[in-house]
Amino acid sequence: MFEKVLTRNFGLPRSESIGVYIANGGYQALPKALHECDPEQLIEMVTASGLRGRGGAGFPAGRKWGFMPKGSDIEKYVCVNTDEGEPGTFKDRELVEKDPHQIIEGVIIASYAVGAHRAFVYIRGEFFLGVKRWIKAIDGAYAKGFLGKNILGSGFSLDLSVHRGAGAYICGEETALIESLEGKRGEPRKKPPYPASVGLWGKPTLVHNVETLANIPHIINRGAEWYSSIGTPKSTGPKIFCISGHVRNRGIFELPLGVPLREIIYEHAGGMTFDKKLKAVIPGGASTPMLTPDQVDTPMAFETLEEAGTMLGTGAIVVMNEDTCMVDVARRLMRFFAHESCGRCTPCRTGTQRMLNILERLEAGQGKAEDIETLERTARKIQGLTFCPMGDAAINPVLSGLKLFRDEYEYHVTHKRCPV
Repeated sequence: MFEKVLTRNFGLPRSESIGVYIANGGYQALPKALHECDPEQLIEMVTASGLRGRGGAGFPAGRKWGFMPKGSDIEKYVCVNTDEGEPGTFKDRELVEKDPHQIIEGVIIASYAVGAHRAFVYIRGEFFLGVKRWIKAIDGAYAKGFLGKNILGSGFSLDLSVHRGAGAYICGEETALIESLEGKRGEPRKKPPYPASVGLWGKPTLVHNVETLANIPHIINRGAEWYSSIGTPKSTGPKIFCISGHVRNRGIFELPLGVPLREIIYEHAGGMTFDKKLKAVIPGGASTPMLTPDQVDTPMAFETLEEAGTMLGTGAIVVMNEDTCMVDVARRLMRFFAHESCGRCTPCRTGTQRMLNILERLEAGQGKAEDIETLERTARKIQGLTFCPMGDAAINPVLSGLKLFRDEYEYHVTHKRCPV
């Protein structure tokens, strides 16, 4: 049976409190990191572990730390991305609400490793309980001497505070998050330069997802070799998978990377509701291309899902049964992306709205013969031409839907109604 690592304290009474965290082995990695390792050793350890970002892109965490400039005379920052807003994704919220000190310990270690003395939590505005838990946890860490001046007598100091966003999905993109933290409109910046060179207030900035940081204390405590023994050679460590849709047990499941999608759906999530047939699965959040039933044996790892034509993303699995209208799925997701477009670039701003209009017309039984071709052509004109990755994210549900279920789109045009 797989040993839970990131969710081991879930279910304990008052698991969010600092007392429960310490009683269950918390804040043991911090003194080890501060007193037994220098920053370069920590970076090497995280690199050797193979930890990849859990926010969607999957970039190697150790390499990201290594991009930060060396030198104590350079002002640097760390930002914690808690702006989880993609449909189907809710793992970070669970981590913040149920075990925030695990993340804080990771933030302190990461800040020490890159030489930052100021860190910020950026949290989605709708996470009301999460905001309260963050603030209380930070206060508790200060009271115990884990934050502030001369942490545990190491000579290292760090201040951490919470910034609440206004609910914009685009602020989950690291440069838009930085713009928002600076008090500006949340819009992405041109890259390069990347935040590791020019970030918050023009200073080098490390931006990490909540789940990524929660892994750090365990790597320090138990070693890079232990961590890399979990999962696959290219996708190491435990992963929190969120599963929703037409399954019996919806929720989060911590499993090793590389676990087959079939096992998640039919064992951990209890199988399909009402014993309906599986029709399609979104494997990594709303922005990832869909998989069909003949692909459910695909291991849930970065490299294997890429080979299958999709992405791991955030690990948010959305399961759809035989009664699901795939045109309506595309319409619902496009409505989200069109609403959340920051409007900075024309392909995303106008393209997503145009696609939404076509999908709404198809779903209302008013589709025209040329609509399917126009829909696909519009998506292709957005692909790779937007200022940030959101444009590509928005078109994935449509392009994968057209590839796998084109007959349903044609049925909507021909019969003026949904086939299911």
